Amino acid sequence: MNDFAAGAAYVDQQLVPISEAKISLLDWGFLHSDATYDVVHVWNGQFFRLYDHLERFYQGMDKLRMSIPYSREELTQVLMGCVKATGLRDAYVEMITTRGQPRVGSRDPRTCGNQFYAFAIPFVWITKPQTGLHMVITSQQRIPAACVDPMIKNYHWLDLVMGQYEAYGRGGETAVLVDADGHLTEGPGFNVFTVQGQVICTPARGVLAGITRRTVIELAAAQGYKVIMGDLLAGHACAADEVFITSTAGGIMPITKIDSQAIGHGVVGPITQGLQQAYWDMHHDPAYSVCVDY
Repeated sequence: MNDFAAGAAYVDQQLVPISEAKISLLDWGFLHSDATYDVVHVWNGQFFRLYDHLERFYQGMDKLRMSIPYSREELTQVLMGCVKATGLRDAYVEMITTRGQPRVGSRDPRTCGNQFYAFAIPFVWITKPQTGLHMVITSQQRIPAACVDPMIKNYHWLDLVMGQYEAYGRGGETAVLVDADGHLTEGPGFNVFTVQGQVICTPARGVLAGITRRTVIELAAAQGYKVIMGDLLAGHACAADEVFITSTAGGIMPITKIDSQAIGHGVVGPITQGLQQAYWDMHHDPAYSVCVDY
């Protein structure tokens, strides 16, 4: 029996079963949400756009004045080790750096020793790609970018969690939050896109520049669609021909209902379907894939 079948974690420079992975109660990553992370997935035994995820992870650490004692090549081997231990062919792989603990008696973050963790678990879906979600545009505002830089992946999710509860209370399955001007931003772990004719729009401000978001923008441009990154109001989304969300946890996922109203014909639209197919086909391209040496 594989003790790592449910997942493997890298903690204190050792691989442990995911059920045994622990961090200190005093780590500021827990106490202050003072951490950054990134998530990459493995599909059919291959990492997808691994180096793009690593680059964003290191950029986030630089902005937060954190560091880890691993080069990109060494970190790749750590992540590989987590996946290999599980034997999973389709996996959700997360890398995390926390502020760590300050010197005893100190509240000076400069005295903290940054801590690194990683884990691999079975692939996580926000929703399976063949189904559509009911999304609610909530009254909950996203944390302003001037307060917490959304370009740094972080665990400041209370606004997203409260938005999700609002969505559940209104009969929805997932939520998208707005900014102070009522423009759509993002949801719990995903970016939003609308389709109107041959034009595809996605919010430009107050959102994480997701790797899947980048992939969709590249694919859409290659297929001849006009892609606009700008402000997106609720009315625009509700009147769109198609709406979809993007995430490492599921790729391109259709939204077929917003605020209890059907989007388009209430089924997955042809442009969303075409981009879905192109997205998963891209996983076979060696330019974007790194094989796991099982």
